[in-house]
Amino acid sequence: MSAPPIFLGLIGAGIMGERMLRAALDQPATALRVAGIWDPSTEAMARIVAALPVVQQQPDTAALIAASDCVYIASPPSSHLGHARAALAAGKAVFCEKPLAVDVEDARAFVGEAGDRGAVNFPFASSPAVARLREWIDAGVIGTPQHVSIEVAFASWPRSWQVDAAGWLDRTAQGGFTREVVSHFLFLTRRIAGPFAGLAAKAAYPEAGKSERRIEASLTAGALPVTLTGSVGTTTKDDHNVWTLEGDKGAIRLCDWSRAERRLPDGSWEADPEALSQNEARPLALRRQLEGVAKLTRGEPHHLATLREAFDVQEIVETILKSA
Repeated sequence: MSAPPIFLGLIGAGIMGERMLRAALDQPATALRVAGIWDPSTEAMARIVAALPVVQQQPDTAALIAASDCVYIASPPSSHLGHARAALAAGKAVFCEKPLAVDVEDARAFVGEAGDRGAVNFPFASSPAVARLREWIDAGVIGTPQHVSIEVAFASWPRSWQVDAAGWLDRTAQGGFTREVVSHFLFLTRRIAGPFAGLAAKAAYPEAGKSERRIEASLTAGALPVTLTGSVGTTTKDDHNVWTLEGDKGAIRLCDWSRAERRLPDGSWEADPEALSQNEARPLALRRQLEGVAKLTRGEPHHLATLREAFDVQEIVETILKSA
């Protein structure tokens, strides 16, 4: 007999909440169903009603949690742990947006409380491009790994499609590109290379009251040295990023979220012939993330980012941000 469908409730109707909601609605009803959505913003809820009238609007978080088997949390970061604790207290699983939190000690305590009943939405856990990188590593394309570099750059911050959330995304308390973007590449590094150690970092805040505009850091992941740079106003692209793994026989990299490339003997880079654009790759990754959510909720092994992995990323991120 097949398992009954999982009912997923969503807290937060912003960009990420709506994106996950649409992905959940595309899942087979026999596997996953939407229990409803809640957001304190009447404007956000009205937008969801207009766009997706089939979705149940829950009156508050208590009602949403009660109707759900798993709660997806896509509210601003400082509210994540409050919602997560409420869901866990009601016996529900938790799938949280990153960062897990912004208070490191509170997050540390939460990881101990939650055990294996939660996961964090780092889509690189389900990325087709990352799967290709792993295939190349396993095939010996790079030989013995030697170094990881992470470079991120933005024309402006927040990115053009996030300006409606600038009230928190461009403030030091919850926002900034290190939390919002760099965390993804730190997760990828940790997942492939191992736990972090030995961080040295510097963050710059040239605009009073605004989030960071430049970071530099070095650390290790497992046995690998890692270098990290990030900056605003240094590219014409909305969002540009390159994650590179160098080995003693070659190198591979992930460019702009979804393009896996490997370095040829002549020094040029060759893209995976099956590489997808970010718009093509995103729905595939979200579908696999939601498959992982169903497994998480049933207490089965899954591939999602664990709370411990997410906490390790958060601890590095918050230390970088305090290094001004």
